[in-house]
Amino acid sequence: MVSVNSRIVEIETIILDLPTIRPHSLSMVTMSGQSMTIVCVRCADGFEGIGEGTTIGGLSYGPESPEGMKLTIDQYIAPLLVGQDASRVQLLMDRVSAAVKGNHFAKCAVEAALLDCHARRLGLPLSDLLGGRRRDSLPVAWTLASGDTARDIDEAQAMIDRRRHKDFKLKIGRRSIDADVRHVAEIRKALPDFASVRVDVNMAWREREAVRAVAALADAGCVLVEQPVAGISSLARLSRASSIAIMADEVLVGPESALEAVMARAGDVFSIKIEQAGGLFAAAKVIAIAEAAGVSIYGGTMLEGPVGTIAAAQLMAGVKDLRWGTEFFGPLLLSEEILEEPLVFADFELKLPSGPGIGIALDKAAVERFRRDAKPASSLRVVG
Repeated sequence: MVSVNSRIVEIETIILDLPTIRPHSLSMVTMSGQSMTIVCVRCADGFEGIGEGTTIGGLSYGPESPEGMKLTIDQYIAPLLVGQDASRVQLLMDRVSAAVKGNHFAKCAVEAALLDCHARRLGLPLSDLLGGRRRDSLPVAWTLASGDTARDIDEAQAMIDRRRHKDFKLKIGRRSIDADVRHVAEIRKALPDFASVRVDVNMAWREREAVRAVAALADAGCVLVEQPVAGISSLARLSRASSIAIMADEVLVGPESALEAVMARAGDVFSIKIEQAGGLFAAAKVIAIAEAAGVSIYGGTMLEGPVGTIAAAQLMAGVKDLRWGTEFFGPLLLSEEILEEPLVFADFELKLPSGPGIGIALDKAAVERFRRDAKPASSLRVVG
């Protein structure tokens, strides 16, 4: 029986287009802005929750886009949920999964909004619904992705001076391996000893060349290489041959793939991305699989804005071993603020809000300023 008070009366989706502080170069695309799909679930008792679906470079990174997420939610997911009891989050997501195949990012945005709404109704931080916190702040690495060595060094030093970040991930894979190794070596040499340098190749290398490249990166002072090759089998062979940590990322698309990866011993570290996993519940299962296999956990990002970032942070706050930290820097890549109160990054960490739900509120004026459409957003509403 549906509770009248917690009945979903409206699900609204809007796309925000936000500028970034600089171009962000990956092996497959250079981003000059960020678009995100914001989902708002509203209930009969006045409680509402928000979620976010964000991709890297539209369809350049994966099979979903902000436009596709909005269409999927408006036309396929919202009709399944409006009128239902919002407090039964897992049951609702079971219903969505049975009717909508794939679309992990869209499902994650909706699930996060449902969880945010339910946690607010209970007066609890979202982390309490996910097992509770072990920490109130998370170490955050910064990604250097301008592609220019001198500029990246200046950027890294500025971050250290401001005590914002001391761990740096370099996006490489678009140039020759020798050029990339020189780039990494020069940056590592320029930074203090307490700083760390990692790289992300986004599957740009073939396995044979990756063996040589990883060895050269180790000599250059790099401590971790993220997804240098495509495929679980190739990643497993490279992990066995590497003297430094190898991190799995793109191969992890939910609990089933995580199980396959640990059985193949593909990676020393798993990058946990709530959208790529299919939602917070699915990401929690990936974490459990990794921990059972002795694989380290890292908080990955799809360069989400503040909503998706804090949703992921609420989950990662409960991870026992977070030695590699997170890269929840997505909101800092945006040049405009969309929250009533900005997130706090200090002493090399992201501070988690303590309020109910995900603990943040959107600035309505900012949302109106950056929303893609000039007319009211599409929504599905139940009357009566």
